Amino acid sequence: MRFLLTNLLVVVMVLFNLGMPSAFAEESSSLEPNTLTGQSAILIDATTGQVLFEKNPHEKLYPASITKIATGIYAIEKGNLDDTVTVSKKARREEGTRVYLEEGERISLRNLLYGLLMNSGNDAGTAIAEHMSQTTEQFAVDMNAYLKEKVGVTETNFTNPHGLHDPNHYTTAADMAKISQYAMKNPVFREIVGTKRLPWHGQTWETVLVNHNKLLRDYEGATGIKNGFTDQAMHTLVGSAKRGEMEIIAVTMKASTSANAYKDVKKLLDFGFQGFETKPIAKKGDSFSEVAVPGNNSVVTFTAKEDLYATVPKGVEPLVELKADGNLSVQAGNLTVAYPLLRHDPPAPTTVFGDSESEVTHSLARYSVLIVWLGMNLFLLVYTFSRARRNKRIRERSLQRRFY
Repeated sequence: MRFLLTNLLVVVMVLFNLGMPSAFAEESSSLEPNTLTGQSAILIDATTGQVLFEKNPHEKLYPASITKIATGIYAIEKGNLDDTVTVSKKARREEGTRVYLEEGERISLRNLLYGLLMNSGNDAGTAIAEHMSQTTEQFAVDMNAYLKEKVGVTETNFTNPHGLHDPNHYTTAADMAKISQYAMKNPVFREIVGTKRLPWHGQTWETVLVNHNKLLRDYEGATGIKNGFTDQAMHTLVGSAKRGEMEIIAVTMKASTSANAYKDVKKLLDFGFQGFETKPIAKKGDSFSEVAVPGNNSVVTFTAKEDLYATVPKGVEPLVELKADGNLSVQAGNLTVAYPLLRHDPPAPTTVFGDSESEVTHSLARYSVLIVWLGMNLFLLVYTFSRARRNKRIRERSLQRRFY
C-alpha cells in the first residue's frame, strides 16, 4: 500500500510538472526592461508607428553605424542614383570599416549605397556626403534639416554621414525607430538593406559583399536593417522583420556585446509577433457619418484620408467608433488610438419665408391680410368709378329733358 501511494505521488508530481512549460511559455511572452542588456530600446509597428515596448527610449546616445540608415535614405531621396561619384582623398583615407575605395575611383551613387548599408563602408559614406553637399560638415547640416522636416525627429543631431565618434553626434532609440520606419517605406532602401550578398567590382579589388546584419540569415522574416559599433557607442542594432501582414522594427543601443545586441532585438521582435497583430481599420475614402444637430435630420460625413491600421493585442477585436470631434477612435484592451478624419458638412438648409414653421405661418397670415385689403380697395375703386359713371348718365338725361 505504501508502495502504491509513493508511486501515485510520483505520478501526480510528474503530471504537475508537465503543465509547467505552458506557464513558462506564458511568462516568456512578456518582456521586462531589465531582461534587455541594451541601455535603451524600443519596438514599433512599421505600419502604424505604434510603440509596443520601450526602455529609456529618449535617452541621447551615440549611434555608431546605424547613422548610415539616415545617410542612406537621404541620399536615395535627394540624390540621383545613376550619378557617377569621384572618390576624394579624404574618403579614401576614412578610418574604420571600408569598402576600400581608391582616390579618383569613379563609382555610381547606387553602388556606394550598397557599400554603405551592406558593408558599413565609412569611405562610402564620406564619398556620398561630399558628392551631395561638397563637405561632410554641410552634408550633416542638410541631413539634419531633412530628418526634422520629413521624419519629425526632435532628439537627433548628426555631425557626419557614417557614425564615427563625435561628442555632438547623437540620437535616441525613439528617433532611430522613426527614421527606420520612414526609410523602410522606400523600395530602393528596403531592397538594399534586405540584400544578403552582392558581387563588388572595385577599381583595385573584387569581392562579394556579405551584409553585416546577421538577422537576415538567422531570424525568420527579417527584412533589415543595420548594426553598428564604436568604443563609445558600444553595440547598436536596428532590426526589422515581417510575418504575414505585420512588420515590426526593433532598436537597441549601447549593448555590451554584439551577441547581446542581437539577443535584445530578437527578444523584442519575438515579443511583438507573439503578442500583437496589425489590423486594417478603414480604407482610404471610407465614410462615417453622424447627425449634425440633435433633432435635425442633416448629417455630417467624415472620410478616411488614407488606409488606416491599428496594432492590437492578438485575439482582441478592436472597437471602432466615430467621436464628436471627428476622430475615429480605436480601442482594443488597454490600447486607444485616434485617427483624424476629413469632415464634409451637409448643404445649408433652404427655407421659405423664414427659418421655422411658425415664421412661415405668420408670413402667410400677413400676406393673406394684405391680399384681402388690396381686394377690398380694388372693389371700392371699381364701385366708386361705376357709381360716378351712373351719376353722370343720370345728370346728362336730366339736362336733355329740360331742353326738349
